[in-house]
Amino acid sequence: MGRRRAFDEDEVVRTAVGLFGARAFDGVSVDDLVTHLGVHRNSLYKTFGSKRGLYLAALRRHVADDVRPLAEALGAAPDAATALRLVTSADLGLLLFAAVDRAPADEEVAAEVSAALAALDQAIADALDISTALAGGLTAAALGILLRGNPDGVGTALTQRFDSSD
Repeated sequence: MGRRRAFDEDEVVRTAVGLFGARAFDGVSVDDLVTHLGVHRNSLYKTFGSKRGLYLAALRRHVADDVRPLAEALGAAPDAATALRLVTSADLGLLLFAAVDRAPADEEVAAEVSAALAALDQAIADALDISTALAGGLTAAALGILLRGNPDGVGTALTQRFDSSD
């Protein structure tokens, strides 16, 4: 009979979301994971198989805990300005890093990112009664603002523009 696990797998995955969301996949070493997660290297590999395995678990948790609730909130957005505010205020670091860093080279990550973005697009389309293509443009603009850190208040200006056109 093996030893009982000395760590909470859910807590490890939640903490990994924060690490990967702040520094991306390549910015987090296995040593960083061991140090920050409080998990022995052997336990990490036994539980997740690899750093990539933990990354995928973290990405899926991020989608479940952060992206899906955002999509639900977007589904109730009364207007484009509210939708824009919701996306630009969300913690989507891991999704953004996954989209630009890992998805181009990893089909499994690309599928997770694509499904998450499609859910956001569909929620906006449903809430605003617009095409998914137009909703995708709004999602892309909001994520771009989030990615760039809202340079020169562009998010605020765009939100005000949407507010005045509703």
